[in-house]
Amino acid sequence: MTGSGSGQSAAARTHDQPLAATTRDRLNRVAPIVFLILWSSSFLGTRVGLRHMSPLLFVAIRMVLAAGIMVGIMAWRRRPWRLPPVMILHCAVTGVLAQSILLMTAHSAMVRTQAAPIALIQTLNPLLSALLAWPLLGERLRPSQIAGLLLGFAGVLLVLGRAAAGARAELPALLATVGGVFAMVGGTLYYRHFCRTVPAMEGATIQLLAAAAMCSACAVLLETPRFDGDGIVGLAIAWNAVVVTIGGMSLYFLMLSLGTAARATVNFYLIPGFTSILTWLLLNETLTPAMIAGLLISSVGCWLVGRTAPCASLK
Repeated sequence: MTGSGSGQSAAARTHDQPLAATTRDRLNRVAPIVFLILWSSSFLGTRVGLRHMSPLLFVAIRMVLAAGIMVGIMAWRRRPWRLPPVMILHCAVTGVLAQSILLMTAHSAMVRTQAAPIALIQTLNPLLSALLAWPLLGERLRPSQIAGLLLGFAGVLLVLGRAAAGARAELPALLATVGGVFAMVGGTLYYRHFCRTVPAMEGATIQLLAAAAMCSACAVLLETPRFDGDGIVGLAIAWNAVVVTIGGMSLYFLMLSLGTAARATVNFYLIPGFTSILTWLLLNETLTPAMIAGLLISSVGCWLVGRTAPCASLK
């Protein structure tokens, strides 16, 4: 009896392993596409919302709504809070870096410039994450992947160079966005190092609570809130809070858990092009030749990074 049970157990494990691998492969293929669509749609919703509300207030309400929803889901499912205090702190740091600072700088910049340049600057995330993940996390890159990351960086420099040369009113906003990207890179690497084993729901809830607290404090201290009462803002905030913040960022951290930092963050290279199409079609935003060139260069960089499997981590 014991031998038969052990044989069945071993057979079940053998059967489950290919199934788990298949599910993982499907997630690796589908998650980047869904993330691309969700994150790009965020720029569209934000552009609409910022016409009627000040940027930090917009972000604060978005984060508070997202955090409230996650707390409600945790209470409804009666999920236990199993994390030790040190892990709660790690998740909170990740939330502040990867969500609140990134969003506050990007939203403030979008008051002064179009959405597509902001999206393109966020492609710095893959370059910086990959460069720092090599010495800090042991995630090696092939030469073709390094070339692709550098091409993406060149695309960002085109936009910053154009602003420095001719559109100087936009330059401070764009540089602030660069600072937000550095914060997200820090949050990405921090998550990879400290939080990969944290249960997804508990981790996301703590991240959003920390981000909501940070954004609310900044909205009170750093700006004079503005809202003209237009109802479209509610729809924009709801979309960004529920679909993008909860859905999109959950996918982002899922991709970080399944693969390397470089592989997950390379999806940012495709976002500017998709964002440009959405804002051009729906909001009549224009593209300059420098912007188009930057998008094309970044797309080539994305293809170079993504066309080969990442090297195994160093042991």
